[in-house]
Amino acid sequence: MYMVNKKTVIITFFVFIANILCAAAIFDRNPPQSNPVDASMSNLTSLNENPQNSNPEPPSRAEQVMKAISQAYPDRVGPAVFRDGDWAVSLGGQYYYYAEGRLLPENLKHRVQEYTSVPFYNYPAELPAWTVPTAEETARMRSRTESLNQPVQASIGRSQYFFETLWRSRNSGESWDRVKQIRLFGHSVMLHYSILSQISLVEERILTEARTNTAVRQWIDSIGTVTGWNWRNIPASQSRSFHAYGAAIDILPRTQSGEVYWQWTAKHIPDWWTVPYSRRYHPPPEVIRAFESFGFVWGGKWLFFDTMHFEYRPEVILMNDIPLLTHIDMF
Repeated sequence: MYMVNKKTVIITFFVFIANILCAAAIFDRNPPQSNPVDASMSNLTSLNENPQNSNPEPPSRAEQVMKAISQAYPDRVGPAVFRDGDWAVSLGGQYYYYAEGRLLPENLKHRVQEYTSVPFYNYPAELPAWTVPTAEETARMRSRTESLNQPVQASIGRSQYFFETLWRSRNSGESWDRVKQIRLFGHSVMLHYSILSQISLVEERILTEARTNTAVRQWIDSIGTVTGWNWRNIPASQSRSFHAYGAAIDILPRTQSGEVYWQWTAKHIPDWWTVPYSRRYHPPPEVIRAFESFGFVWGGKWLFFDTMHFEYRPEVILMNDIPLLTHIDMF
């Protein structure tokens, strides 16, 4: 009995081995098919893990500018879109293109050489520290100043089409119809009707600060003139001033405590850019921040300084990641 069971076990063992070998041969001839869903997920995982896809290219200057414009004037300007090889926004029923910084309507977008670019500049949140100009910087500034002093007829200006449409002011008559009188720090000033809310909030913020800040209170008390609307070009240029739209304000003290405007300074200091901050008229920092918080840039941060000047350019503020406030933030 014992011998019969032993044979049976041996035979069974060899049959088991033979079955395994046959199965292996069949598997080699017919490998299992991959699951297409699993394969797709595998490819997707590889794409997600690719560092080139996880770090997309930063937006172009054109995209940044046009998106900032759209965000700055949401009641008038449509979303920024990429069309016909350039970034554009819709305004007044037509598209305006970045066009190398010229902001040209569709029918003129290929004529960039006929205009200078609109300034969409780096605007620092804080005034950069003063440094003495180097010899190279002085030579460059002398050259630039000389070029600005050339006859206006020899220069070209910025395209006015976009801002004329934005402010609905193609001429002095239309512009005058768009401005309204408002009291600012006790002075009457004419400004575009669309920014009256913003300038009122600026004033409210400054007056609140003046309750506890002596320097701000003294600045308000020292104001001599406040000028807004003035249909004109930027001096010595063919480019329209934002004063022409009622979108800029000049606030001058009764007694000037320093240099205010580079062209005025250049009359008695030819190398005007060498004048340090300590010899320029500056409003208190709290005043400057109040204007910036509601979309105004301050001309004192420009290389060609204009420290009395505040200009409504919310797109520039947004492009430089400076927070904008609304009336809701005042409560």
